[in-house]
Amino acid sequence: MYDPLVDSSLSNNNPYPDSYWADVAGTAPEDDGQLNKDISVDVAIIGAGYTGLSTALHLAREHGIKATVLEANRTAWGASGRNGGFILKSSGRKPYATMQAQWGEEVMRGIYQEMCAGVDTVKSLIDEGIDCDPQESGYIRVAHKPDMLKGLIAAAELQQKMFGYDVQILSRSELHRNYMADNNAYGAIRYQDGFGINPLKLAWGYQRLARENGVTIHCDSPVQEWHQQVTSNSGQASQVNQVLQTPQGKVTAKKVVIATNGYTTKNLHPIVKSRSLPVLSQIIVTQPLSDEQIAACNFLTSNVIMDTRALKYYYRKLPDNRILFGGRGAITGKGAEDPYYANRLLKVLKSNFPALNSIAYDYAWSGWLCMSLDDMPHIYSNEENNIFYSMGYCGSGVSFSVQAGKRLAQKVAGETLPNLPLYQKALPKFPLAPLRRVGQWGYFQYGKIKDQWF
Repeated sequence: MYDPLVDSSLSNNNPYPDSYWADVAGTAPEDDGQLNKDISVDVAIIGAGYTGLSTALHLAREHGIKATVLEANRTAWGASGRNGGFILKSSGRKPYATMQAQWGEEVMRGIYQEMCAGVDTVKSLIDEGIDCDPQESGYIRVAHKPDMLKGLIAAAELQQKMFGYDVQILSRSELHRNYMADNNAYGAIRYQDGFGINPLKLAWGYQRLARENGVTIHCDSPVQEWHQQVTSNSGQASQVNQVLQTPQGKVTAKKVVIATNGYTTKNLHPIVKSRSLPVLSQIIVTQPLSDEQIAACNFLTSNVIMDTRALKYYYRKLPDNRILFGGRGAITGKGAEDPYYANRLLKVLKSNFPALNSIAYDYAWSGWLCMSLDDMPHIYSNEENNIFYSMGYCGSGVSFSVQAGKRLAQKVAGETLPNLPLYQKALPKFPLAPLRRVGQWGYFQYGKIKDQWF
């Protein structure tokens, strides 16, 4: 499997993974095909996932700028088409209490409002006719140990106090009786918002809207080389352009947006080098549950669910009564196809729901998410304001990446963004960046011990 920390380039003409999403999504919408000539554009966007498509759509709609999107394979071939499909008001991995302590209440509230705006933006775009199988609203955080419920309740009380957030506290018996009888869940908090969708169909909907607004999307067009071109005209200031070489054509652009997140090749551009850690997430989707199995698990809910482990598991019941179950995958791309990781998830699922002891999975796949050193996404540009990026969603990018694309469009158009760390600071570099995987392995070992014993 492609590995962003190993491979210098991403090949093209790769099919979608053998995922549940790709199997049920139907026919992909039309794109503009592989770039097969040299072109000059005002704005080029690298990556046709949520971030790139949102940036292109908002540039066209709100700023009258028709961008050209370059995608190495298919639209949402990367994380945008492989994730669990959770729409959440999420801020990466940094808790709001930590933000409040670090930056104060005003900044914390500003970040919270941006996360809310992300969900609202997704909902408004879905309302334009995107068929992505949205399920009932509700997000459940389950305590995987009795003493973890205290922390969940404290978080709920803070959010109720600070934001007036409607959070329900559920005892173990209430959770099991009214939602699902997870054997390893010792209570939970439940948010009224948050919901599940088919993430690939959502991205296809964004693509359709973008092209209807004049955006050009070239698939099978990976950026293989990138250099600057300086041209001087007599008596005028020098013009600096960005030159992007693809297999069959060259793009000369005044501005470039990097929207590749966890799939960013290791030498794409110095502005993002050593500033992220790609981490594999693994997902399985089971066989459809019978009525008897659903009753035995009392699996009444289609809410999205996540636990409190350091190495989190997440799951949901899909519209056809399959269970999607996800968690961490291999450390390297080379190990991504090892069935150990899918079988490990199935083992945990059966531990949660012993009545499913005989069930198997029909689908298993993995994908790269993008971790940042400070557990937060960043939208940033260079001093010349001709190279931009949004990266570091930390596994919580399905909704916020669309808001990030909207903000990127404003930034590309020359507007000032809110004075928040999300928008004013570059992604911090990882110290000892060549050893990132060693640190990741160490964290996984720590997480296993913490989840089992503490």
